[in-house]
Amino acid sequence: MPVPGTTLRSFRPQIQGVNGVVVSSHPSASMAGLDVLRRGGNAIDAGVAVGLALNIVHADDCGFLGVAPTIMYLADRMEVTTIDGLGVWPKAASVEYFQRNHNGQMPSGIPRALTPGAADAWFTALARYGTMSFAEVVGPAIALAEQGFPMYRYLADRLRDAFDLYAAWPSNAEIFLAGGRAPTVGEMFYQKDAAETLAQLVAVEDANRAQGREGALMAARDFVYKGELAQKIVSFYQSQGGLLTMADLAEYKVRIEPPVTVNYHGYDLYCCGPWCQGPLLPQALKILEGFDLKAMGHNSAEYIHAATQALNLAFADREQYIGDPAFVDVPIDEMMSEAYAKERRTLIDPERAWPVMPPAGDPRRCRATLDGAPRSPAEAVPAVATAGEEGGGTSYFGVIDNDGNIFSSTPSEGMKGGGPVIPGTGLYLSQRGGQSKLQDGHPASVAPGKRPRLTPAPALVLRDGQPVMALGAHGGDHIPQGTLQIFLNVVEFGMDPQEAVEAARFYSYNFPSSGFPSANRPGVVRTEGRISQEAVDGLQRRGHTVERYPDWWEGSALYGVITRNPETGVLQGGADPRCEAYAVGY
Repeated sequence: MPVPGTTLRSFRPQIQGVNGVVVSSHPSASMAGLDVLRRGGNAIDAGVAVGLALNIVHADDCGFLGVAPTIMYLADRMEVTTIDGLGVWPKAASVEYFQRNHNGQMPSGIPRALTPGAADAWFTALARYGTMSFAEVVGPAIALAEQGFPMYRYLADRLRDAFDLYAAWPSNAEIFLAGGRAPTVGEMFYQKDAAETLAQLVAVEDANRAQGREGALMAARDFVYKGELAQKIVSFYQSQGGLLTMADLAEYKVRIEPPVTVNYHGYDLYCCGPWCQGPLLPQALKILEGFDLKAMGHNSAEYIHAATQALNLAFADREQYIGDPAFVDVPIDEMMSEAYAKERRTLIDPERAWPVMPPAGDPRRCRATLDGAPRSPAEAVPAVATAGEEGGGTSYFGVIDNDGNIFSSTPSEGMKGGGPVIPGTGLYLSQRGGQSKLQDGHPASVAPGKRPRLTPAPALVLRDGQPVMALGAHGGDHIPQGTLQIFLNVVEFGMDPQEAVEAARFYSYNFPSSGFPSANRPGVVRTEGRISQEAVDGLQRRGHTVERYPDWWEGSALYGVITRNPETGVLQGGADPRCEAYAVGY
């Protein structure tokens, strides 16, 4: 109960520290990172430890052979960089292949499989930017898999609700539905095969110690992509009609690429590049920079309207321009420019919502729309809602150490995606091919060696060259929308990190979703129940179709944020109480 005369601002205490803070989607993973920091590791060492632990405790939402898009601030270099952690389509994949063999549809499971991305991301980050060995950071993950961990509500509910999905493959059911039933809360849960696979990688590293730390790490990495594990992956997937070959795995490498960035009222926000939907967040923020959001009031109708309209403009440009830049000429600099944001901002009517996704802009000519497109909600052509996939999984974690290094990552693609466990390994491949399009000419279309347009997209923030924030979210197309709200909760509305993740949220659905098939809900905004009826009424007056989620909706939860005071070095972490996310520090 709150003390008489005070206001209860958050339901969890504010976690603080000066040596390091970790926030992640599960307490055991957060503790794995904290343990590494306390043993002298930096944020990159700790981040890899957290990611590996999440691959075990959040096996429904992220996996060792899944994806791990990551953005880092490297304090000694004063540099922000990204690791895509995203696999590519096999050489045999194409739009024509799916048209010919699957009637133009994207079937679930094996046909969607990409090359593994997360494993290489962890090894590459550790080798290039860390200080520790794989053995030193993977220990907690192996223990969690071998010795087990108590089943928790979020995962138990998912296994129960998706029983048929997990039961579809014997290798999945053996692990996740032992004894023919979903595990219950408090029951110990084991992943013995995954523990053995990770232990094999430690043994490979140990056998190659003569090559030095980095050489030994890369030897373990090659076991996944060129060695015995690669052979198991390819053999199983080919036996089930999959497209992967040994050449696909052997030629794959994660890409280290520069971030996308904008300045918002003195804060430099950094996100991953257009191989994912990372650019959507900074573009929407740049559009919103022209409004006095604080004066509107937090979660008022005016504020929610402005935020969703800016997000919808960015989503429209995502559909028009964003795709793997190795295949697509993305006008990313123009899309992030002040001048272009000013033009796009003119399409926001403060009193009327776009009833459909607004038109894409023309960043190359710095125009608000392409020629012939409507320029106001009144000119928009009505659209019919379409059924399809909404939302998504994903986990998030962030680490900031006492030197100011930042590791911010959204590892994803676990068993919830419908992929089979490779027998005897405890691991499963990324099915993120389902976020590609089967339309020739679409920026996110399928092509050999191409990355799908990934929804997971972590972020970090600097101010005056100093690291001040790591943040991220969960839930497919909710990710940039939720991350934007966390950022604004801190920067515009003065919330501390715990308050920022607990605050009621809202989401637009006025665009084609990233999943296959794509859902589209023209004009729809959904709000958590704690957002006031007055705000809902104001949104409806502006033409939004408002639908209500529960007060604390866990369909998009597991958010996290860490802030850093550059003057004092004090770190504060906030973790989403809608599920089992947790922040720790010292």
